[in-house]
Amino acid sequence: MAIVEDYDVVVLGSGEGGKYVAWTQARSGKRVVVIERKYIGGSCPNIACLPSKNIIHSAKVASYFQRAEEFGIRTGDWTIDMEVVRDRKRRMVDGLVTMHLNNFKASAAELAIGNGKFVAAKTIEVTSDSGETRLLRGEHVVLSVGTRATLPDVPGLVEAKPLTHVGVLELGVVPEHLLVLGGGYVGLELAQAMRRFGSKVTVIERSARLASKEDPDVSEGLHQLFADEGIEVSTETTIRSVSGVSGESVRLLTERKGEAVEIEGSHLLVATGRTPNTDGAGLEVAGVETDARGYIKVNDRLQTTADSIWAVGDCAGSPHFTHIAFDDFRVVRDNLAGGNRSTRGRIVPSCMFTDPELARVGLSETEAKAQGIAFRLFKVPMIAALRTRTLAETRGFMKALVDANSDRILGFTEFGVNAGETMGAMQLAITAGLPYTAVRDSILTHPTMAEGLVALFSSAPTLHSAGAAS
Repeated sequence: MAIVEDYDVVVLGSGEGGKYVAWTQARSGKRVVVIERKYIGGSCPNIACLPSKNIIHSAKVASYFQRAEEFGIRTGDWTIDMEVVRDRKRRMVDGLVTMHLNNFKASAAELAIGNGKFVAAKTIEVTSDSGETRLLRGEHVVLSVGTRATLPDVPGLVEAKPLTHVGVLELGVVPEHLLVLGGGYVGLELAQAMRRFGSKVTVIERSARLASKEDPDVSEGLHQLFADEGIEVSTETTIRSVSGVSGESVRLLTERKGEAVEIEGSHLLVATGRTPNTDGAGLEVAGVETDARGYIKVNDRLQTTADSIWAVGDCAGSPHFTHIAFDDFRVVRDNLAGGNRSTRGRIVPSCMFTDPELARVGLSETEAKAQGIAFRLFKVPMIAALRTRTLAETRGFMKALVDANSDRILGFTEFGVNAGETMGAMQLAITAGLPYTAVRDSILTHPTMAEGLVALFSSAPTLHSAGAAS
């Protein structure tokens, strides 16, 4: 049997939260090892956030070629070379992996490549691809194993070998007709990108509207955007069975409002949710409990049900954003140092990188009404920010909720160009507890997108009483 190697901190998974815990602890003189099965640095730099935004930006450039005459540019014939698009993304990923390896070296945190699973309390067995094993025991163990794309239990779906967000970013050809299951962030971002590369695209969503957790005006804006770009949308649609093979020919038998409908395409992308990578990790051996969906149970300090074992990021049920996983790292870092940092009450921003972007922080109208919170609604079209006119990017709107009994900003939503950047300014205002009048009365540079916030808070608000129907 392998000799047990003792460490101060053992981290399972090199995702955002885990790697920062490792680097920070190692720099403070602790003996630290990170176990990673495949993707050094986690999913964000390898197969998710950054690679997808790389591909999406290439699609944005393609959209400018499609609008060339509008800007007075004569381009002649042009085509999309998906191999070049893919290779640009791969070069970026290679650079990011190198950056991560340098960070491991600089911090003195050890990186162990292999599959890890608990074999005893705070003890993980690591098996390399060559079959060699090690036993690593930590005074503290941090779980950062992430999630993977969920494949719904639909007859024929697995056999159809569908794409997930991983495979679609590796395509070397433009799909003739891409079928997208799921009208959430991942599905909508990639649907628009592939449409701009020249693919015919159909989005199938079981809810009544796209981005169904957002406010109705947001969904309406997305539906209109997709209609204008020639993307077919089939809502209130349930998949009954799948036949064929993605990449060749695939057929979906669906049901929509009680009627059977067949949808055919060349490729199938599944973007219907996430599954935690906790199965097979031997968590039960270590006394780490999971919920019914497989997410690790943690308290507000990110402690699991087992002593000195912590969990961060997606696998801990935290909101599925890299920036939240980074904040999870800060929670664990401070608590390992004897603090009492909590995840309670933190402000969670989000941004969907469609074009235009959808960004939100704080309460939405739907959430405020559900909680019986009275608010004043400020809302203006994006064209109120004069910068949009210079860019010819006037689609969308921005809106803010302000407490009805004070000037406190409760939430902000923008569906517009560079929405994620403008939202950052609003998040700072909310975090600092600034009244909306402080933003309204600020002198903001002209012409910038942020200047639109002055127009927003100078508009006439609509009062929504507590307990109003959503």
